[in-house]
Amino acid sequence: TLHETLKAYEELKNQGISIRVIDLYSIKPIDIEGLQKAASETNNKIITVEDHNFDGGLGDAVLNVFASTPVQIFKMAITERPHSGKPMELLEKYGISANHIIAKVKEII
Repeated sequence: TLHETLKAYEELKNQGISIRVIDLYSIKPIDIEGLQKAASETNNKIITVEDHNFDGGLGDAVLNVFASTPVQIFKMAITERPHSGKPMELLEKYGISANHIIAKVKEII
């Protein structure tokens, strides 16, 4: 999903919308300082995008960092039983493609 997020970044940039992309490649240890800095610079809004189950993954790890704060976390992940298919079709089907990321950014700004 990092590649999809980078595609979304470029498209949003072309539309004059600024976002930040963090490749949070590890949830243990999680980059608490980096996440807090990003939140403070993005109106306390963070979108997580992952090609894993909605529960128990990256999104939940980020939620834990901000549990007692006013930061809003918007999780994008697989919400149904996954199936096999072509990568782009699956990214669209599960709502984690660049198009879906762009739509989510526009929805929350």
